Order: sequence, then C-alpha cells, then structure tokens
Amino acid sequence: MIQDIAPHTFSNAYSNREPETTDFALCFNNRTVLLHEQNGAIRFPRFSELRGDTDTLFQSATYLFSIDDDRFYWIDQPAEEQGEFRLVDISVFRKAFPRHSAFAGITAYSLHKWYDNHRFCSHCGAKMSAHDKERMMHCEKCGNMEYPKIMPAVIVAVTNGDKILLSKYANREYTRYALLAGFTEIGESVEETVRREVMEEVGLHVKNLKYYKSQPWAFSDTLLMGFFAEVEGNDHITLDKDELAVAEWFPRREIPANESDISLTSEMIEYFRNNN
Repeated sequence: MIQDIAPHTFSNAYSNREPETTDFALCFNNRTVLLHEQNGAIRFPRFSELRGDTDTLFQSATYLFSIDDDRFYWIDQPAEEQGEFRLVDISVFRKAFPRHSAFAGITAYSLHKWYDNHRFCSHCGAKMSAHDKERMMHCEKCGNMEYPKIMPAVIVAVTNGDKILLSKYANREYTRYALLAGFTEIGESVEETVRREVMEEVGLHVKNLKYYKSQPWAFSDTLLMGFFAEVEGNDHITLDKDELAVAEWFPRREIPANESDISLTSEMIEYFRNNN
C-alpha cells in the first residue's frame, strides 16, 4: 500500500523548526503539485532550487514531516512552474515512484488543504494562527482549536463462498473494479457502518465480520478500515444506482487483474484471490 515505504521511516512528529536550503519544498496550486517527473519517477524541489527571495520562501514555509533524514515543508503561496519543475495533477501519486516520494506528496497535499481551509476561525471569523507546540490552528480571539481532518471509513469485501462482490463507482474518475466503501456516520460503530453501507449500496445482509487492517488514505483525508464479511441469506444484488454503476459476484479464478498495489482495496482483493 502507498504508506508501506520500508526501509524508509516516516515521522510526523510536529516541529516548529526553520527550513534549510537542502530541505524539500512542497508547492501546490489547486490540485497540482510542483515536481520533476520523468517516466514515472518524481522529485520535489529543494529550497535551493526555487526561484525567489530566500527569506520570503522560508517565512512562508511550514514543517510537515520527515522521511529518514529528509525534511518536507509546505510553502504557503501558489506554485509556479520554474526550470525543470512543472505543475502536475496530484493523481500522479497513484503510480509515481519511488513509493516514499509518492506517499510524501499525497500526505503533504492533505495537510496543504487543511492549512489552506483553516485560515479563518469557523466560530468567530478571526484569523487563525499556527500553534507553536503541536499541529493545530488556534484562534486567539475566541480560543477555537482546529486539528487536521481525518474521516473514518470502511472498505468491505463481501464474500459468498468462492465468490467476492466487486463494484464500480457511479460518476467518478476512478472506473476500475473496487470493493464497497463508505464513511462512518455520527453515532455508529465501524461494524454498523459495514452493515449499513452494504445494505444501502447492494441490498445485502452480511454476517461474520472480520477486521483485516487499516490504511491512511490522504487522497480523501480518510482513515480506511478494511473488513471481510460473508453474505447472509439471499445473494441477489439490488443496486443503488446513485452510488454504483455496477456490482457483481466474481469467482476467485475470474477476479480482474489489479493494476495497482497502493490501496487497501487492491490488497484485500489480492488476499481473497490467493487464499482459499
């Protein structure tokens, strides 16, 4: 999965440290990121490679995280193409390598969105400021505190003996087969989310829920929790056409090939394919 970057080590411990010229600068403009890309390999600019006044760049920089000895900063100003670095859509991180750079890029994009969306207090409208001890935006006027947004959601592999239920989203850019998924609502457990989402999307009851593993999915600011669940009773699919374009049962030997290994969905499908 995209966060599996070993032997590299990711550290998100907050620090209020100043950047150095050798640190990486993550620059965004809407859904694009400034980087050098060649045949799928990506590289972010270091501060020393960016045009502009060094003091201004340093003042607009916010520390994000480190991977091994490399530190990554967000630049709080719209990115512009320069030299070998071009603005590329963030979807590049789905297939880019090295893997740890792709993970750094999409994680930085998630934090960029959070910082950019919390410039002003949602309670009183005053300007927010970054806290100097933790990753939090603080309103000095009313005391409101805002932390990075992480939304819990489930991924569900519904099985029926030797078959698994695969679906395609309706009206989405992603058109490949996937598992059922949905966000946890206020007041419900993740197990209740599994049962509700399966019933809402395909009209099936499930039993014997088994937790598989979780994944931070920064493309949607989500913490995904994967479950396997067995169909209970009638296996006839009643499709929610607002959510899904198609949903169907696939015998293990007929499961479509996966083209990516970055997602929890892909790993769970492969786990079912290879385990009788």
